[in-house]
Amino acid sequence: MKKYYGIIGAGGYGREVIPLARVMLADALSAGQAELFFVVEGEVEQAEVNGFQVMSLDDFLVLNGEMFFNIAIGASAARARISELCESKGANAFSVIAENVVILDANEVGCGAVLSPFVTITSNAKIGKYFHANLYSYVAHDCVIGDFVTFAPGVKCNGNVVIEDHAYIGTGASIIQGKSKRPLTIGRGAIVGMGAVVTKDVAPGVTVVGNPARPFTREGLRK
Repeated sequence: MKKYYGIIGAGGYGREVIPLARVMLADALSAGQAELFFVVEGEVEQAEVNGFQVMSLDDFLVLNGEMFFNIAIGASAARARISELCESKGANAFSVIAENVVILDANEVGCGAVLSPFVTITSNAKIGKYFHANLYSYVAHDCVIGDFVTFAPGVKCNGNVVIEDHAYIGTGASIIQGKSKRPLTIGRGAIVGMGAVVTKDVAPGVTVVGNPARPFTREGLRK
């Protein structure tokens, strides 16, 4: 049975992800055993982007073959919603991993991940499903990362850190190392701003910025 691979999202991030998928699938694509598409929700406005056919999500989910998808959309809530729909239609998530990604020993990485070029995962990390790690990010030893977590480029996540579901870690942010018996924790849905240095726990749903990172409100930084 022919295999169909869809990168869901044809925006900037999707255009960065699909060449990585093309390399991963090169043998099957050249043998005609698989096809690779951009997939978008709603109406298709462009028939082709960067040399790849664009099709609607509705059309992709009724193809006669095995369907595999990866969601190249930054918003974690959208990833959750789309993944649930695709799985309910019998499609399978696949991970996109750049050739030069470094993954060392005893790690677990959930389905549907995107690991961009120069990403490193050291050892004994547990990472949930639909994780995005953008360029030059790393996850160090004994970290536990939930589902639908996003690392922007250059995130430094040191050892013994827990990051709960739907958290967003901004470009160049650094998270200091926790302790084995008391990991540093970033709560569900929290946002760590660009360049922030996180030295203590971040509560669920809170946005932190600065060095050291502090909660940010409409009134400004909270002491």
